[in-house]
Amino acid sequence: MPLAVEFQTVTEMFDKLTAKYVLSPGGKQGEDHPALMQKVNGSYVGISYAQLREMVTNCCTGFASIGIKRGDNIGLISENRPEWIVADLATVSLGAVTVPLYTTLAPKQIEYIFDNAGVRFAIVSNQFQLNKVLKIIDNVKTLEKVILFSDRNGDDNNRVLRFTDILKRGEDFGRTHPTFYTDSIQKVKPDDLLTIIYTSGTTGDPKGVMLTHRNLVSNIHAAAEVLPFDHTDTFLSFLPLCHSFEKMAGYLTALASGAMIAYAESIETVRDNLLEIRPTVMTAVPRFFERLYDRIRKQVDSEPPIKRRIFFWSAMVGRKTAKANREKRISPLLRPQRAIADALVYRKFRNRLGGRLRFLVSGGAALGKDLGEFFESIGIKVVEGYGMTESSPVISVNRLDRYKFGTVGFPIPGIEVKIAADGEILTRGPHVMKGYWNDGKATREAIDSDGWLHTGDVGMFDDQGYLVITDRKKHLFVSSGGKNIAPQPLENLFLQSMYVDQFVLIGDRRMFLTALIVPDFERLKSFAAKNNISYTSESDLVKRPEIYKLIESDLHALQKDLAQFERVRRFALLDKPLTIENGEMTPSLKVKRKVVEEKFRDVIERMYRSATNAD
Repeated sequence: MPLAVEFQTVTEMFDKLTAKYVLSPGGKQGEDHPALMQKVNGSYVGISYAQLREMVTNCCTGFASIGIKRGDNIGLISENRPEWIVADLATVSLGAVTVPLYTTLAPKQIEYIFDNAGVRFAIVSNQFQLNKVLKIIDNVKTLEKVILFSDRNGDDNNRVLRFTDILKRGEDFGRTHPTFYTDSIQKVKPDDLLTIIYTSGTTGDPKGVMLTHRNLVSNIHAAAEVLPFDHTDTFLSFLPLCHSFEKMAGYLTALASGAMIAYAESIETVRDNLLEIRPTVMTAVPRFFERLYDRIRKQVDSEPPIKRRIFFWSAMVGRKTAKANREKRISPLLRPQRAIADALVYRKFRNRLGGRLRFLVSGGAALGKDLGEFFESIGIKVVEGYGMTESSPVISVNRLDRYKFGTVGFPIPGIEVKIAADGEILTRGPHVMKGYWNDGKATREAIDSDGWLHTGDVGMFDDQGYLVITDRKKHLFVSSGGKNIAPQPLENLFLQSMYVDQFVLIGDRRMFLTALIVPDFERLKSFAAKNNISYTSESDLVKRPEIYKLIESDLHALQKDLAQFERVRRFALLDKPLTIENGEMTPSLKVKRKVVEEKFRDVIERMYRSATNAD
């Protein structure tokens, strides 16, 4: 779909976009169609294009008044909210660079990134985030002051500035420098650095990915060509804005399309916010779909037998209809069956998601084939894409009219993708990062002399031209018998068990595969209650032999068609979830495999010893 305006930099996009909507005849479009929405005192309220432009202008001049200048690196730690957008746009309007961080990072992690990036000013959302920065502020030589979005801070630390005061300073500065903002944005060029996004660091210290305006703008234009966003759309944003996927798709592309963006209050309130905002488009990660599907399954399990039968009949009809639609041949008998299934089951589920969703975009990790097919069957299309921070981030995506679950679609327009001799996916084009911040060696390892970005992912093009991701190159296991094993597809297979919440495959340089499993404790407790299994705690519950046999039975059923070397021979049940806070997962919810293997080394060794002794 065409973008609302044409542009070569993010600052030019914002300037032209706000001019278009604010200055349209009578200002009607700008008034009736807010740019952003946020929850205030229990209700969603809109921020018009005129208000947003004024806030960005005042923030830009306010930043200038405290000494922020072109080339400065500015840290940004905040939950999704309009101020995040204002601060980001104001920073880049000065020619400065945003360094966005996850709110879940610990002080030591923040210190490493701020020190590595040479951050001069930090912007934080609330007292909790402020406290973390104040703990490390004296350890970061370049860090001068912290700007606080919230007005609730009561201390008088002279190194802490309030965001509202910055906006007021900006108003005053703007009166004496009336052309400062427009002069500043005109100096921003396509090859200027826009942002430094630090990778999650599953294999070591995070690296700062340098992305230019040209990088992000090329990705915005390509995304707009293949995904039909426009000014009639409403987005509900809940993925962290510091994640490259949400920044590009749920923020910049949505804004450039003239769509309205509403911010969820938190990840916990998304279910309620869906009903309030009734979005037409959303970006999400597979975990969102897994949780949603799990809630549906739990509800169905609790229904009387007749309702369960209706659900499973409807699911069968939905899958048949989806398949027929893809093949463009629907039998006359299937249409009325679909209408009945929709009225009895599917419409209710769609209404829980607001009732207006046209499609969802999934990224960040592999989406299970079964999940995509299920949501398609109830009338919600999920479009899966693929990319990485280093590619701005999108490399390929399924189209609404050409999609195939289990694949990540076709390369986006204007870029190249090829498969190397060892199976690694390589890509080249304007979306490839400028490099890693202050790390020439890592940059040369990632981008070869011909300009190809080595993604670290292993994949292939199938016979229809769809790109299929096999696994991470570094995650490929080689068994002691010499077999190459890709863990991710196997982990996704075992996650289909209703009793499994998290699954980590073990087996590199081992004789056979084992697994660490975090069970779905709600389902285990329900099973225990129905079968009179007594326990004193979750730790006690996972030790019960009946529970082990229950999950063992599921695993046997799921892996019956696998080759012998792909089968899990032993597993251990963990009594606590793997979490970001415990350092076991990255902020983007990827398992830190090395950390987990080290932390549970004794558990893993016991599994292998027990299997060897049994043999």
